[in-house]
Amino acid sequence: MARRRHGIEEFSLSFLDVICCGFGAIILLLMITKTVQPQIIEASAVSLEGRIAALQEQLFKLRGDTHILNRDLNAKHEQLSEHEQRIAVLRGVRASMQSRHDTLNVQANSNDIVTSQLAIAQQQLSDEMKRLLGMQYQSKNKLIGGIPVDSEYIIFVIDTSGSMFSYSWDRMLREFEATLSIYPEVKGIQVMNDMGQYMFSRYRGKWIPDTPGRRKVIMDRLRTWNVFSNSSPVEGITQAIRTFYAADKKISVYVFGDEFTGDSIQQVVKTIDRINRADADGNRRVRIHAIGFPVQFARQRHLQTTGIRFATLMRELTYRNGGTFVGLNDYR
Repeated sequence: MARRRHGIEEFSLSFLDVICCGFGAIILLLMITKTVQPQIIEASAVSLEGRIAALQEQLFKLRGDTHILNRDLNAKHEQLSEHEQRIAVLRGVRASMQSRHDTLNVQANSNDIVTSQLAIAQQQLSDEMKRLLGMQYQSKNKLIGGIPVDSEYIIFVIDTSGSMFSYSWDRMLREFEATLSIYPEVKGIQVMNDMGQYMFSRYRGKWIPDTPGRRKVIMDRLRTWNVFSNSSPVEGITQAIRTFYAADKKISVYVFGDEFTGDSIQQVVKTIDRINRADADGNRRVRIHAIGFPVQFARQRHLQTTGIRFATLMRELTYRNGGTFVGLNDYR
């Protein structure tokens, strides 16, 4: 049987598939590569190096400016410190001038009591002292070390500030004991600090009985008595007068301190004059004595103002109120 010959097909289906896939791949590659613009790597690197160099130059310039500004700032701080020191000195001078002004005002108002103050030097012993010392006892001037000692009751107003307690407490204890010794026996004792705080709270507003045992207890307590103080004796003095004054009692207040930090000396003098009024004979209700410890005078001159003001205040108060002011020449 004869065979049939088929004709050879030039293109098959598989060949067309391959061709189509190839064209599709080419089109896809063209679409991807077209979205990314061509870059020149060398040019980009040069541009970045230029920017880095410019930024470094700006950094160096800023560091130089910072150094100059720090130097100017330090100079300003030094000038400010000098100005602050000058201000502190000027404040000290102003306080000293204010103290002198207050002193002059006080002295100007003192002339009208000179006569009554001279009469105080002729004090007579009280009936109680006559009983204790004997009717035949005759005192030449009734003074010991310039201090009148005719009082039957004594009150101590002591500055317990840091300057006193740290630098002059041992000397204060010796002066306290010496003051007690000139009063062999009294009817009552009281101890408070310059702010009016009592040493013994159970004796608040009452007299401490005077016995050798009580005096020892007071001295022992006083050695470690360190309570808060504002370095101004005004509160203690006014409280002592207002609380303990009695017409039938002779009372003395002893102020121990080293400085006065209050506002006005003249105002304090006026306040004490008002509450410690004089009687018909010119005698005050309560005598005021004072002992000044020169702690502040160990400091620089422009820092001595509060010590000067304490001496000025106490000199005037003791003069007006029948007492004596003793300024020590050493606080140790």
